[in-house]
Amino acid sequence: QVQLVESGGGLVQAGGSLKLSCAASKIIVSINTMGWYRQAPGKQRELVATIRSGGSTTYADSVKGRFTISRDNAKNTVYLQMNSLKPEDTAVYYCNADGKFGLLRQQFDSWGQGTQVTVSS
Repeated sequence: QVQLVESGGGLVQAGGSLKLSCAASKIIVSINTMGWYRQAPGKQRELVATIRSGGSTTYADSVKGRFTISRDNAKNTVYLQMNSLKPEDTAVYYCNADGKFGLLRQQFDSWGQGTQVTVSS
């Protein structure tokens, strides 16, 4: 399977910014949709933002205007720029990607290990 490696989480004060990165390992043939999800303590995992191969994006209403998702197809990497962070953004953030990899063009749908984002008030 394809491994997704996340980085960029941490502790920030309310109103601050963080940028998350997620890179896919292995020989990637193509990636369809890449996305970010988050899970706060005691809550279900929820979608934050997605970006399709053509560049179209979707955002959760709670982050619209504050977060920006982007991708670098040459690097098989997806980013999440988070501005004007709020305490309610505190969660473990997971990236997800699906597509094909390897010489046999096997399909994959993988998750990262998660990175903690903590916003203090």
